[in-house]
Amino acid sequence: MAFGIDGDRLNPAGLMAVASRRETEVAAAAYIAETGRGWFESLEIAHQALKEAEQHIRQTPTPLFDSSLKILQLLSQRGLKLGILSAATTQDVKRFVAVHALGDYIQLEMGVDEGPSKPDPRLFLQACQALGVEPGATLMVGDSVGDMQMARNAQAAGCIGITWVGKSEHVQGADVVINQLQEIQII
Repeated sequence: MAFGIDGDRLNPAGLMAVASRRETEVAAAAYIAETGRGWFESLEIAHQALKEAEQHIRQTPTPLFDSSLKILQLLSQRGLKLGILSAATTQDVKRFVAVHALGDYIQLEMGVDEGPSKPDPRLFLQACQALGVEPGATLMVGDSVGDMQMARNAQAAGCIGITWVGKSEHVQGADVVINQLQEIQII
């Protein structure tokens, strides 16, 4: 449960769903250190364990939610700049974009590698700068409270919370809550 596993499901607000790779390593190392090992040894064990786990996980790519491709195509055709800013690593974001052939629609593929992690507003500001857009003219579509906090603190134009599973408490602070991307409309 400490890592966000609830029975056979991943808790969308849990550590593994919203934390960066580094934050997950630190949490795992803390549990390892409780066995009496030193901190640096615990960090190394956690790092290696997650590295090995990733080799197995990468064999099954993260799925793209239903109708997500259609809305990304539509938003891109309308001239909107789109980016992915994830707590995953940049390498994992790039792999996701490649596996699902989203490169024609996504102009930014950014993960959390080193430095700040969500909800630090510097990430959002870096993403806006890379896209060549002003934060105050940018909407954040996110699936966690951290996404909402990050966008608010960066003075985004607004926050769209997407639940994927219908639990709006996971996106507290959103201006608008949706359950699927296809609910986004351009007026």
